[in-house]
Amino acid sequence: MSLFCPNSILRSLLICVSGSVLLLSASILNAETTRKRPDEINKFLTEHCAGCHEGEYSEANFDITALQADTSDSKNLERWVRIYDRVEQGEMPPEEGSDLSDSEREAFGEKLSGWIRQLEKHERELTGRVQGRRLTNLQLERTLHDLLGIDIPLAERMPEEPKSSGFTTVSDGQAMSHFQLQQHLDIVDLALDDAFQRALSQKDLETKKLDAKAISRTNPRRRTREPELIDGMAVTWSGTVSFYGRVPATTAREDGWYRFTVRAKALNIPKQKGVWCSVRSGKCVSSSSLLSWVGAFEATEKLDEWTFQCWLEKGEMLEIRPADVELKKARFAGGQIGTGEGGPQNVPGVAIENIVVDRIHLGPTDQEIRKQLLGDLEISHSPKGWKFSKVNSDQPRRDLKELILEFANRAFRRPVTEDEIEPYLDFAMASYNESKNLLDSIRLGYRSLLCSPRFLYFTEPSNQLDDYELATRMSYFLWNSPPDEELLDLASRGKLQNEDVLRDQVQRMLADSKALNFLPDFAAEWLDLSEIDFTTPDRRLHPDFDLIVQESMLEETHTFLQYLLDNNLSVTNIIRSDHTFLNERLARYYEIDGIEGDELQYVSLNPQSNRGGLLTQGAILKVTANGTTTSPVLRGVWVSERLLGVEIPPPPSGIPGIEPDIRGATTIREMLDKHKSDPSCASCHKAIDPPGFVLEHFDASGAWRDRYPQQRGKSSKSAAVIDPSNSLASGESFDNLAEFQELVCQNPEGLAENLASKLLTYGTGAPISFSDRDEIKKIVEAAREDQFGFRTIVEEVVVSDIFQSK
Repeated sequence: MSLFCPNSILRSLLICVSGSVLLLSASILNAETTRKRPDEINKFLTEHCAGCHEGEYSEANFDITALQADTSDSKNLERWVRIYDRVEQGEMPPEEGSDLSDSEREAFGEKLSGWIRQLEKHERELTGRVQGRRLTNLQLERTLHDLLGIDIPLAERMPEEPKSSGFTTVSDGQAMSHFQLQQHLDIVDLALDDAFQRALSQKDLETKKLDAKAISRTNPRRRTREPELIDGMAVTWSGTVSFYGRVPATTAREDGWYRFTVRAKALNIPKQKGVWCSVRSGKCVSSSSLLSWVGAFEATEKLDEWTFQCWLEKGEMLEIRPADVELKKARFAGGQIGTGEGGPQNVPGVAIENIVVDRIHLGPTDQEIRKQLLGDLEISHSPKGWKFSKVNSDQPRRDLKELILEFANRAFRRPVTEDEIEPYLDFAMASYNESKNLLDSIRLGYRSLLCSPRFLYFTEPSNQLDDYELATRMSYFLWNSPPDEELLDLASRGKLQNEDVLRDQVQRMLADSKALNFLPDFAAEWLDLSEIDFTTPDRRLHPDFDLIVQESMLEETHTFLQYLLDNNLSVTNIIRSDHTFLNERLARYYEIDGIEGDELQYVSLNPQSNRGGLLTQGAILKVTANGTTTSPVLRGVWVSERLLGVEIPPPPSGIPGIEPDIRGATTIREMLDKHKSDPSCASCHKAIDPPGFVLEHFDASGAWRDRYPQQRGKSSKSAAVIDPSNSLASGESFDNLAEFQELVCQNPEGLAENLASKLLTYGTGAPISFSDRDEIKKIVEAAREDQFGFRTIVEEVVVSDIFQSK
């Protein structure tokens, strides 16, 4: 038998996993309930709401009478919660024409909230809070890395995942089709092939040092895009030609991770700054034009070294070039550069003395992977290559059993009995009896385990998580990878039910190097930072923006969040902070003076900087715009839902949207004022408009502005002045960004509730429900003594009843 399963086995595995999904779906459908709705609720709605919300032409297309008649109350939970919130907040019924007393409103709220909790309690008794949650693409990649010791990127090879409630971790959005199952099998095969190749390989990792001559073009007489050799240095000038600065000598001979140490300096340095250069990777040819970001550095007149590491596919190389858009650019004809054409134009350049190239692995060595996969079995290597290697055993069933049992314990993230692995062992032994190839059979046994629902899905059968389930939830929450030996050891001794032990483990895990991914992973979805490449700011409108600025913005936000976590700073820093992290390029873009160097550094902010808090960071401002224009509605909804914890329901059908503002603040204000005259729009826009308008001072690239863009054919004085003033939904008015930040920070409890809710949604795989609200308030109250510190909230989330329940 070959290393690949035949089609019949593939089909059987598909049926196995699909059957599990179908059974899971059936259990969810059986959770439907028809609990009787109290008569007091129907009476209240009839007396106070039906007048405006009855029949085909009801306001906002919200027909209360149809909702009252629908007995499938659990399907309508979201609508019932929305009714509770709007009545409780005094938005409905509207004050005009309503004789509803405060006591009647309170009595209705108590009755409705109690009934909603009953519905949710009944559902959870049947199915739990989280249903059918599986590994995300990222979690699958890191889990395979951990199990097999490999480092090959896998997540990017899988289909894009949908988000539900803002996160790919939420089970409601985790569909599993036959196509996705096949994709899973393909990824498993790719991972196993890489693992076994490394386990059986006898190849040493390569290191080479490229001098300037090797880096430069091979034929100085040809017009090309490689650096030119000048005074013993490989020189690339500032210019706009695509792939200028490519270095064929760095071309990867095989797929893998590479570390590059670049020694270089700048030429023709501009005043008061160095020459910022980008490092990117790709084929560097027009037929394969996409380049991947590797890093950036600021070269000065002094030789210096910078180290970068990246994954290269076979045939890819580095491109190193001046990339600051504010630099003077040389002009080259014909899309190629001749030797000696750049120097006379007196433009900045980068001169490379040498590049050291190291082929590296992240994680275990090949020898450690061999031990992990094959134990102490003797290996017979073949001169034909690793695929022809064999392993020798006097007792193949015994050795297969030991290896499969050990692998299953790690793959299923809990102890597995010999009876449980019997089907997998029989499957592998059937292969061995047919082929007498033990290596193929070991691989097949591992493959069948990795295709099991117990590997792909989180096994949480009871409403209260046991120690192993809790260890798994913690590790995927903070690391997006399987639990380590210490967690599993504590689980085996039943120690994770102890709150003090749990708190100690949170602190230990946050101090681990694996936790450096926690906030970037979380923020990629919570703050949509994974979409930062989705738009490219219009160069005509944003001439100062470039990729170095964008990547510096992303690093600023990641570093800022890590600093909040490490120092347990208050969640109010999300809205307003007296510090951030900048390098020279980003500080220049933000118009903040006195910052030097290409490393991010702590920067104290003064009020005149108009910066401070996530709210004003470039990465946030870029992902909330479309690259050309800004919209106070889109940004307002985003800030309300992601930072302030105010859910904005979809607009009623038939209500036209507000287009992004290209005509000036006055015009869009008039449009929104007219829009808000509709009662069905006014309640939401009370929350949307304040943050939306206050952020109009920032353009689509995150730069500060006092006026809207000048309209073509008109003078700059005719451009509309930005007016950020507005009033919060609670009634307090503000005139500028600083006043808005001050008002929002007066309610740290709301910011803490939002953060706790997002963390729990991300970490448990289910959105916050009505019944969870009281527990959220307990988390926030527990964090009060630490001024609602970021780290304290993370810890309180883990020890909460919500986190420890299915």
